[in-house]
Amino acid sequence: MNAQSLPRIAFHAPLKPVDHPVPSGDRQMARLILRALEATGPVEVASSLRVYDGTGDAALQARLTAAAGGERERLLSLYAAAPERRPSLWLSYHVYYKAPDLIGPHIARSLGIPYVVVEATRARKRLTGPWSAFAAAAEAAIESADLVLCVSARDRQAVEAYGPPGQRVAMLPPFLDLPASVERTGPDSPPRLLTVAMMRPGDKLASYRLLAESLGILADQPWTLDIVGDGPAAAEVSALFAPFGPRVTLHGACAPTDLAGRYRAADLLVWPGLNEAFGMVYLEAQAHGLPVLAVDNAGTGTVIRDGVGGRLTGPAPQDFAAVLAGLLADSSALRSLGRTARAYVEAHHGLPAAAERLRHLLTALTRQVPA
Repeated sequence: MNAQSLPRIAFHAPLKPVDHPVPSGDRQMARLILRALEATGPVEVASSLRVYDGTGDAALQARLTAAAGGERERLLSLYAAAPERRPSLWLSYHVYYKAPDLIGPHIARSLGIPYVVVEATRARKRLTGPWSAFAAAAEAAIESADLVLCVSARDRQAVEAYGPPGQRVAMLPPFLDLPASVERTGPDSPPRLLTVAMMRPGDKLASYRLLAESLGILADQPWTLDIVGDGPAAAEVSALFAPFGPRVTLHGACAPTDLAGRYRAADLLVWPGLNEAFGMVYLEAQAHGLPVLAVDNAGTGTVIRDGVGGRLTGPAPQDFAAVLAGLLADSSALRSLGRTARAYVEAHHGLPAAAERLRHLLTALTRQVPA
């Protein structure tokens, strides 16, 4: 495949731009998609405007809509003045009712180029209520896409159920840039548990609560827990784990280089992951040979295969505690899961495979749509 056949791509992440100062799975995935696209052909971050309303604020939605209109005008003027920067394809990452794409569809129509969405979440029930305007914009953007790439089977089902006839839909499994493989000796005595997650109200806090309740059931068993994370619910999280005393250490936010050391030093990542879209932390841990334990749902099941690199449980604290107790008591099972974890991620979730899949899908799409 020669360079002339590769599309010039404009990239946008409305929910969390790649240069956003707060680390998260969304920002990391946006950066990884950008790297995969760079292996596909020339790519440019078209806009760093964050279009996100987390509370259903009509005034904020109006301001963001106006700002997006200004971005559309800026980009069309730019492409008219500098034709060499004109994209032949627009790709947006993570479009849903709280973070619609208010830029890409308009630019794609104006330039007559394909429009692609990676990770589209359809939520038609939000067409009424405080997010109605943003939900309508998200639905319209997803429906207009020439190609929708889904990261989970759950999202694909909704996209295909409500999408227009003939819309191209495909899977793009979550992926990461694999770290160097390390030889693990573990597990320690007592086993070292690790949690890595943002501290936010809602599902994140509910996951922390489930974890604390599960560990309370196992208070008489040997273990220690390190928690890496920060956020607006930090005080609540601290209170949940205060009864465990020095067995639990909260480290706050952690730089990626330091986090790699945490993965290597731990024996098991424990994070329930209630309603996770997929959870990059599970891939990161497994890539370091660290087995993982999570609640079974459509998101966690996207990146964890039960019995291969990790275990999946039911949603009750008793379910989580029962599987955790079995792993704490069986060091050979932990070692076995760790050995298969790295191999599983290499085979199914590596950056090179994702880049090649994007190359194939996007070049095929641009060839089918006239310039």
